[in-house]
Formats: sequence, C-alpha cells, structure tokens
Amino acid sequence: MLGTVFNIFRIPDLRNKVLFTIALLIIYRVGFHIPVPCFDQAKIRADVETRDTETPLGRAVEYLQIFTGGTLSHSSLFGLGIMPYITASIILMLLGEVVPALKKLRQEGQTGYKKIQEYTRYLTVLICVIQSMMYMRMLGGYTYAGMRVQAVIMGIVGMTAGTIFLMWLGEQIDEYGIGNGISLIIMAGIISRMPWAVNMLRQNVDLMVGAPVGTIGPAQLLFLIAAFVSVVAGAILITQGQRRIPIQQAKQMRGRRMYGGQRHYLPLRVNHGGVMPIIFASSFMIFPPVIVDQLAKIERLGGSVVLQGLQNALTHSAYTYNILYMLLIFLFAYFWTTVQFQPKEMAKNLRDSGSFIPGLRPGRRTAEYLEQVMTRITYFGASFLAIIAVVPTLVSVLLGIPWLVATFLGGTALLIVVSVSLDLVQKIEANLLMRSYEGFSETGRIKGAYG
Repeated sequence: MLGTVFNIFRIPDLRNKVLFTIALLIIYRVGFHIPVPCFDQAKIRADVETRDTETPLGRAVEYLQIFTGGTLSHSSLFGLGIMPYITASIILMLLGEVVPALKKLRQEGQTGYKKIQEYTRYLTVLICVIQSMMYMRMLGGYTYAGMRVQAVIMGIVGMTAGTIFLMWLGEQIDEYGIGNGISLIIMAGIISRMPWAVNMLRQNVDLMVGAPVGTIGPAQLLFLIAAFVSVVAGAILITQGQRRIPIQQAKQMRGRRMYGGQRHYLPLRVNHGGVMPIIFASSFMIFPPVIVDQLAKIERLGGSVVLQGLQNALTHSAYTYNILYMLLIFLFAYFWTTVQFQPKEMAKNLRDSGSFIPGLRPGRRTAEYLEQVMTRITYFGASFLAIIAVVPTLVSVLLGIPWLVATFLGGTALLIVVSVSLDLVQKIEANLLMRSYEGFSETGRIKGAYG
C-alpha cells in the first residue's frame, strides 16, 4: 500500500493531478473562514452555542450544514456550499425527461451537453440568490447598527459568488485534477466536520465499569465501532455490487475473416441511484416537521390534538417518521432508476452494435428483460439505503448519542464519503495500471472495478 502511494508521486502527470486537486480543496476550506462583511461574528457565535438543535428547524439547519461543510457560528462566503449547483443539475436532468427541447439537447452529444451546462449555471445563480436571501433574513438581527441594507446586499452577492466559485473549482478539478470535482467538494465538507463529531463522542465516553447514565460505556462504544465498520463494509459492498448480464456479439464475415462472436457482460449496478434517494428523501422529510411545528406555535391552533399527534409522530425517533422515511427512500430509488436507466435505448444500442442477450430476441423482449432485472436489483439497493438511513437514529436512541454525531459515524454522510473515496481510488488505480504500475491491491485492481 505504501509502495503504491510512492508510485503515485513517481509519475509526473499523476502527481501534478493529485497535488492540483489537493490545492483546490485547501482553497475551498480556507474560503469557509472568510466571513460576510457587516455582520457581528461574535454575537452570531454566542447565539449559535446556545441554540436548540433538537427542534425541527434546528435539525433542518444542522442537516443542511452536513452537505455544505459550513457552520452557522459565522456567516461564511461559502455558506451555501455546492448544493445549489447540485439542485440545479437535478432539476434540469428531471426536466430533460419531460421537456422535448431539453430532451433533444441531451441527444445532440457534446454540443447539447455544453448548452445544458450553461442553463445549469444560470439556474444555479437563481437558486443561490433565493437561498442567500433566506440566509440573510435569518441573520438579519446580527448586522452592525445602520448597516442592515449593506449587509443584505453584500451577503447575497458574496454568497452567490462563493457558490459560483466553488462550481468553478469543481470544473477545474474535473479538467486538470483527478476525480469528480463536485463530489470531492461535498466529501471534503463532510470530512471537515467529522473531527468535531469524534471529539463530541470522546467527551461522552466513560470506560469505567458502571458508567453513569448519559455517558457511553465500554459495551456501547464497542457496539458503535462495530456499527461503524459494518456501515463502511456494507457501503463498499453495495457500491461495488453489480448484476452482470451476459452479452453475445454476433459473428460477421468480412472478406475471408470472421469477426465478432466474443462474449462479454453488461454490468448493472445494484445501487444505481447512489446516495441520491437518501438525499431526496431526507430533504423532503425536513419540511413536514418544520411546518407542523410552526403551525403549533399559532395561538388558535396550539391546543389542537391533531397537531400534537402529528408533532409526536414526526419526531426523528418516532416509529411513524422512520417508516415514512424508508418508504420515501424506496420511492425515490425507483424514481431515480426510472429516470437514469433507459432499457429501450440500451436494447436499441445492443441491437445496432450486433450484440444480443443469449435466449432473448433483440429489441422489445431485451428491453423488458433489462427492466425486469433492474427492478429486482433496485429493491435490494433501496433496502440497503433504507437501513443505512435509519442507523443514526437507532444509534442515537439506543446509545444516547446526539443525532448529529451519529449521522457522521454512520448514515448518509458516511455513505457519501465511502462512495466518493472508492471512485477516487479507482481513477488513481486506472492511471497506475495504464503506466504498468501495480494498483492498490495485490491482484492489480480492487474488486468490483471491472466494467
């Protein structure tokens, strides 16, 4: 393993890519410490330390900070993170399935891709302006005297420019670095907050026998470590898991030679949607508790038995909340697979290339078979995602660990880190193998990297 790391720096081109990527990620993290002007940072920090994070609104804010990598202890220029760009990309991708003009652009190859990227940037700016206005409204009471208007303008312009700059950093990593730039930025934001989660855990650990209530004893600590290892192992397994469909290439006679006839495989990912179903479901589940909590604060509705029942049912540890959460993950997993996976187009490409699945007629029958297989394996992928999603809640309830700490040690955040890390390792390994160096494993390539 150590020799592989040295091999990375023996190849000038790969070394430059790795160092360039690290440098841009450092710039990204430095930018989070640049505050928006005209705000009293000391007052913001003091109020954040006493803020209740267990309320629905507090939990929603803490959840958003996981993906932005920021903190509300100061108003940062990069406070919105890269999520507005992700949101814009998802919106245009979904619209590409229902809007004929966008669908036509997607079929035009590289030219259409560049045009869609241009639309994505415009939509990102619009989303940034809306989100920064909401952010400024939340921080409106922390401006210096007589500088409220200037603070709002500087905040909207600064935070929008910060997200656009992060978007540019991601594109530079894609072009001149290694790995997916946007994914690496999200992962860097998550990792930057993991030391805080580990420190919070360390403060609550008591390894003495008969540890007092409210602390984490030896047995609980071992259970937490085992859960962490299991989640990491499961994330690797489900990320690399594939269902390989045998493909037979038709034989063709050209002159006096016979070409084709090879047998290969069509890999279908078990977890085709990646972490997107969890992110969609989590984002959707933010709103019902917040809306119900705000309605309960209205004087005329505060004593409603129905609202009180909804409040209890929508707490993060409630059975109803977690069942609804898991159902949404299944829903979005199948929805995302339907949008991304096109069996008819795949069957058409196989037929045009002279390939077929043994025992199946090319065309409609092949498309039906591919759709049937993907529907079945998506069930297992969605089941794993649903289990991963409720692990933080189980750990929080059983061990008494704060939910935000448990989220970093097992759940969506950890799944993102593992998935992006595997993708980065595979790309580095591909560069090493291309130059006749060994990969990270003794067999040459990590398991599941084929195809």
